[in-house]
Formats: sequence, C-alpha cells, structure tokens
Amino acid sequence: MPATMLARFPPAHPLSVPGKAAHNPPFPQSAHPAPYNRIATSPPQASSSRTSSAVPSLTSGSYAGSTAGDSDSSNGITSGIDLVELMNDRLSNAVDPLPLDRSLARQAQTSGALNAKHQELLELQALAQRRLKGARANFADGMKAAKEVKKDLDWSQKRVSALKTKAERRYPAEYQKARQRHPSPNGY
Repeated sequence: MPATMLARFPPAHPLSVPGKAAHNPPFPQSAHPAPYNRIATSPPQASSSRTSSAVPSLTSGSYAGSTAGDSDSSNGITSGIDLVELMNDRLSNAVDPLPLDRSLARQAQTSGALNAKHQELLELQALAQRRLKGARANFADGMKAAKEVKKDLDWSQKRVSALKTKAERRYPAEYQKARQRHPSPNGY
C-alpha cells in the first residue's frame, strides 16, 4: 500500500483492553447504559523501542498497533479518549460530502423543474377542458341548426311534392310538355 494512503487517516491511539471482572452484575440499572464515555485509564506507555508494524503485538497489551511518531502527546501519556468523537472524526474524514451536496442540489433542481412542469400540465389540462366544453357547446348548437335545416328541407320537399302533384292533376298536358323540355334527373 502506498505511503500516501496511510497518511490520509488520523493516527490510531493505543488503548488498553480491560480484563474481565470476576463477578458480572446481573443487569445494569438502565436498559441502555452509555458505554462510550471517556475511558478513565491511561493507555500503557510506549516502550522506547518502537516498531513500524501496524499489526498489534500479542505481548504489547495495546489494542491497536503503533508506528513511529504516532503519539500526540509529548510525554507519551494521553488523557482519556472520547470514542464517539474519534469515530465521528474518522467517519467525517472518510466520507466526502461534496458529491452528496451536488446530488442533493441536482435533486432539488430536478424536483423544482418537475413541479413546474406538473403545474404547466395542470394549466394546459384546464385550458383543454375549457376548450372542449366550448367545442361541445358549438357542436350542440351546430346539431340543433342542422336539425332545424333538415326539418325545413323536409317541409319544403313535402310542399314541392304537393305542388307537383296538384299541377300534374290540374294541368296534365302542360305538365307533360314541360317535362319533355326539362327532364328530371334519374331517381326523381
């Protein structure tokens, strides 16, 4: 692994592993005790001969291995470590929030554009409904006018047929002469 990858993470602090107590209490007083408080004991002091291995030694008694120059304090003794703060720091350094922020901004923009298009579609739908209502009213008026015209044409056809029959009976010779001069189209 390149050295640049190791320098990216904060240094690990050696922690002491408490031994098992001889007597375990039956149950803690609260249902969820707070195990992540500051550890009251100091970690063991590092020996003068430090190793450069990141793997903990079985005889060292520390939880995490140490490398040269890992200690933050000048005298080798560190005060209690807040594990929640340490995990929070490591997680905040491990996750880059910039892509998440960009995706949230893009999501907000897309949501806004989608809402605007939805509103536009609702307005266009309302306009189409109004136009359809007007077209239906115009169609109803046109149908009413067509029925009146048909009624008038039927009345006129009956009137013309009645006049034709009356003229044929009253003036048969003149009717035949006029019919020869002006023949009617086929089907009449």
